[in-house]
Amino acid sequence: MLSWILARRFRGQSKQTGFLSFISASSTLGIVLGCAVLITALSMMNGFQSALQDQLLRVVPHVEYQRVEGEFDDWQAIADIISRDPEVLEVTPVIQQTAMVQVGNTFKGVVLQGIAEPRSTPDKLSGVYDFISPQALSSLYATPSSVVLGRGLAEDLGVEVGDALTMLVAQHQEQAFQAPKRHRLTVVGLFEFGGEIDHQNAYTSLETARTLASIPSGVSGIRLRVANVFNADQVAQRVGNQLPVLVYVSHWMRTHGHLYRDIELVRTVIYLVLVLVMAVACFNIVSTLVLTVTKKQSQIAMLKTMGLRDSKIILTFVWQGLQNGLVGVFWGALLGIGLAWSLPDIMAVLESVFAMKILDDDVYFVSRIPSELQLKDVALVTGVALLMSLLATLYPAWRATRVQPARALHSSH
Repeated sequence: MLSWILARRFRGQSKQTGFLSFISASSTLGIVLGCAVLITALSMMNGFQSALQDQLLRVVPHVEYQRVEGEFDDWQAIADIISRDPEVLEVTPVIQQTAMVQVGNTFKGVVLQGIAEPRSTPDKLSGVYDFISPQALSSLYATPSSVVLGRGLAEDLGVEVGDALTMLVAQHQEQAFQAPKRHRLTVVGLFEFGGEIDHQNAYTSLETARTLASIPSGVSGIRLRVANVFNADQVAQRVGNQLPVLVYVSHWMRTHGHLYRDIELVRTVIYLVLVLVMAVACFNIVSTLVLTVTKKQSQIAMLKTMGLRDSKIILTFVWQGLQNGLVGVFWGALLGIGLAWSLPDIMAVLESVFAMKILDDDVYFVSRIPSELQLKDVALVTGVALLMSLLATLYPAWRATRVQPARALHSSH
């Protein structure tokens, strides 16, 4: 209790001294800004990771198999084998091909995917079906030669629901230099995922896809949705070895894994910056306490002559330094939590005011800055800040115990 009272008194006296007050305020402000920025940055990286897992991986297949030769004629039998694996949640057939869309003089390359009619009720759909309205899905399977486009792709082509377009599909024949086949399709719906997929993907029914790809029966690929997306590579190899036909194996970690690795790399850099920023902010605590010890030598000497133990002196300056840390951590955490919660709205306002796009949906897999606040990040940042503040007090506190009472009192007169 005595150490806390002395620390409060020393800190209050330092506020009356211009230079000491400036350094003390700088250390507190540095901790506030460091905590706020780091909490916000970690929340933003959490948002990108959640967008990758909860949005992108609902459209991108976790695992996909394609036959080395030909198609899967009896894909249901293959699906039954795959479904035996306990980590496989869903098996769906697909016919995927690269095509060119023509509307007037505008051409656009797309990834055209034929998807099976969903077997679940509209309120229990998953995957890409989540982003297509029930009306569009009904029209897609009820209307021959129909297609659902991404909203970004539709805007690039200048088409709306009900318009017709021309789909140019390459012919897979042995004869070289075959002209692509032209098919007339009707747009029956639009989907909006947000990001580059809106500008690249188009969906048709399996029957329409077979006609476009000249496949009499069967499918070109089989896709899996697994329980743990980070085990997708292991599931892909394990299940692939059990199939009776030779297949090409692909999984999201091979096609889009670089996004997750980039997120983890940036998160690691942020952790490193966390330590460095806090170290710089806490260096001012060291300066403040060293100057305080130098200025208060006579008071320290009197306390020692009155019998105050060295441990109490150390605790006094530890408490004085921690007060700056506690104040900085408290306000920094509040500011960081507020910024993390409102970051998407702040970015949207900035985009509107300056008429710019921070994340171009032609390039990135999301079109808005995401943010997801997690308490573990708040605890980590505040814990590191308090630890660095505590470490910064040790040397000045030890130096205070080395004050010689006789010499300090003599030099003060």
